[in-house]
Amino acid sequence: MQAVLLFPGQGAQKVGMGQDLYTSNATARELMDQADAALGFSLTKVMFEGPEEELTRTCYCQPALFLHGLVIYRLLCEQVSIEPIAAAGLSLGEFTAHASVGTFSMQEGLRLVQKRGIFMEEACQAAPGAMAALIGGTDEAAQTLASECGVDVANYNCPGQVVVSGVEEGVNQVVAKAKAAGFKLAKKLNVAGAYHSRLMKSAQQKLIPELEAVQMSMPSAPVYCNCGARPVQSVQDIRETLGAQVCSSVRWAASMQDIVRDGHRLFIEMGPGKTLAGMMARICKEASVISIEDASTLQHAVEQLRSL
Repeated sequence: MQAVLLFPGQGAQKVGMGQDLYTSNATARELMDQADAALGFSLTKVMFEGPEEELTRTCYCQPALFLHGLVIYRLLCEQVSIEPIAAAGLSLGEFTAHASVGTFSMQEGLRLVQKRGIFMEEACQAAPGAMAALIGGTDEAAQTLASECGVDVANYNCPGQVVVSGVEEGVNQVVAKAKAAGFKLAKKLNVAGAYHSRLMKSAQQKLIPELEAVQMSMPSAPVYCNCGARPVQSVQDIRETLGAQVCSSVRWAASMQDIVRDGHRLFIEMGPGKTLAGMMARICKEASVISIEDASTLQHAVEQLRSL
C-alpha cells in the first residue's frame, strides 16, 4: 500500500497521548520504554499524566510528538503493508518524518529533538516574541505586512492561512493592520515565543553541531524539507535543511502541492488531532487523509487501508 506519511508539529500535543497504545500493545510498551531509557527520564509519564503546562514545554512536547508518531507508524506497519512514497512533517514533524524512513534511529532522533526543544526554550527566554495567524488573505500580502512591521513569515500552512512571528511589538502591529491589508482575521497565538523567526538564531547555532554529530543515512523514501518545499538530496542537505528550518518559513502548502502534482492522493497523518488533514482539505480536495492518534483510530485506519 503506497501512501505519503505526515507528522504534526508542536502544538498538537495533549495530555494522555499514547497511553492507550502503551497499555494495550506490547510493541508500543517496548518502544516507549526504550525512549525513556534513551532520554534518561520518564517522557511517558509526562505524556500520560502531564500536567499540561509541563507537556507544553518545548523540551518535552517535541520528543513526545516524535515518539508518538513513530509508535503509531510502527504499530500500523505491523498490521498493514505500507510502502512510503514520500514523508513530510510540520516543523518538529520533519524530524519524525526522517526517522520513519530511516534517516536516523529513534533513539538518536529523540535525543536530537529534546536538545532542539531545550535550545528553542532558551531562545524564547533570551529573546521574547510572539506569533499570530492571518486568515483569508494572500501570501504576498502577508509578506508585505510582515516586512513593514519587522517580523517574519513563520508558516505558509495552506491557501488563506499564514502565520507571522517576531518581536511582540511587530506582531501586534501586524494584527492591528491586518484588516486594512485584506485579511479576514488576525489572531495572536498562545505560544511561548517567536518560532521560525530570526529570534530563534541562537537555537539554530546550537543545533547545527548536534546535527553534524548524528549518524545519518539517506532515507528510504523522499522526505520533504520545510524550508525548501522539496525532497532532500543528500545527507549534508538533510543536516543543512534541519538546521535552517529553525529560523526559516515552514512552506507546508508548497510541499503538499508538489506531492499532489506527482499524483499522490493517499496520506496518513500520525499524531494527535487532525490539523494536517484540515490543511490538506484546503490544498487538495481530492486527497484522502487518514488520521491516527490512538488505539481506536489506529484500528479504523487498518480497516480503511485493508479495504482499499
